[in-house]
Amino acid sequence: MAEKNKSNEIRIIRIYDAPVKTVWEAWTDPKQVAQWWGPRGFTLTTHSKDLRTGGSWNYTMHGPDGVDYPNKTQYLEVEKYSRLVYDHGGNDDRPPMFRVTVLFTEIKGKTKMDMRMALPNPEAAEETRKFIKKAGGDSTWDRLAEYLVKESSGKEQFFINRTFDAPIKLMFEMWSNPKHFSQWLPPTGFKMDFIKADIKPGGSTFYFMTDGGSAKMYGSAKYLEIEQPTRIVYTQQFCDENENISRHPKSPTWPETMLTTVNLSEEGPDKTRVTVTWESHGKTTREELETFIKAKSGMTQGWTGSFDKLEAYLDNFNAEFL
Repeated sequence: MAEKNKSNEIRIIRIYDAPVKTVWEAWTDPKQVAQWWGPRGFTLTTHSKDLRTGGSWNYTMHGPDGVDYPNKTQYLEVEKYSRLVYDHGGNDDRPPMFRVTVLFTEIKGKTKMDMRMALPNPEAAEETRKFIKKAGGDSTWDRLAEYLVKESSGKEQFFINRTFDAPIKLMFEMWSNPKHFSQWLPPTGFKMDFIKADIKPGGSTFYFMTDGGSAKMYGSAKYLEIEQPTRIVYTQQFCDENENISRHPKSPTWPETMLTTVNLSEEGPDKTRVTVTWESHGKTTREELETFIKAKSGMTQGWTGSFDKLEAYLDNFNAEFL
């Protein structure tokens, strides 16, 4: 059972498919950290970095709207390949916002990143959670996963994570029962109906989505793997009303087939982290791949909207069936 978070702490746990040394260097090498640090759309300029106990990192984050955010990180503890403790969010004109402790642990060739952000009190922690969510700050750790995959394999993938206040059995039900996921999965403003649904390894679905007006979309999914209650893998394609493969109605250079991998992991008796990995599947042109890469910010917004709907659906859901 996972330790319950302190009320004045924000905890983030990620498992990266890379050894600790690789993840540590991605965190600490200025050239590497510039490839992923910050929410989607942000870039980074490092002015100086002295990675040692008592050292500091001075950098500026550049927002997609052109606004610059000067930052100064003060390192309190540096244990190579295992632990960082630092004060975050301050600069020469303001005090730090919170203290961060990051533990790096290797597990069978993968790396567990366990981060805790300590705020002065529970109220400050709640306000910071809201700020991080509004700014898309959690996408920083998804960008790190994407960077590590690209560096190791050359593959372009999209990652997004969310932790939900629901047991893993219930979360699996949300993803495997069309009665439930049709209520939250479609884009905001759309309704989803299944024409057929056979959710099992080798099975498929055929569905219809509409905004109630002129926007109408058909799609199909084929299920490749289902491991209850931790993993679902399926491919998706846009279709016409006769299930013939078609293209994205608003983006003709979008990849024809997408591969979706959903991993569920327990973070406590009533908490489940959902990790979605999205990538093109099968033959993909360079133009299609570029379309996919450029759309990552939009994908973040789309999945965030769906996850927000899932949170609301869970709030009103009677979990007594478990």
